[in-house]
Amino acid sequence: MLQSANPPHVAPDAEVMTAILEYPPGDPGAPPHRHSGPAFGYMLEGEMWFELEGEAPRVIKAGEAFWEPGGDVIHYRDGNNRSDVASKFVVTMLGVPGQPMFVVVEQDELERRRDRRVPPPS
Repeated sequence: MLQSANPPHVAPDAEVMTAILEYPPGDPGAPPHRHSGPAFGYMLEGEMWFELEGEAPRVIKAGEAFWEPGGDVIHYRDGNNRSDVASKFVVTMLGVPGQPMFVVVEQDELERRRDRRVPPPS
């Protein structure tokens, strides 16, 4: 068992997309974004710095699974946590029909919601 999750409602006729993403050493990853539906992933190689709105940032290592609920939740960071090796992960996203799978969050919205970010553990 890699992970067990109770995701939010999945839209009828959801579009499903699976992709493999690779980041070179030290790559910051995608800008803050959201997905229209839940996303499930698995780290194949390296490490990812993973930060979702409302959760403390954490490191996902090769062999570990992750998920996010999508919808209104902002995914702040998914960058390579290592400066010496590449990272590679597979992700399956379940999108709401007629909505984009990936939407970059604008800076003004990030500022309005900054109180929803959880600081990293000390």
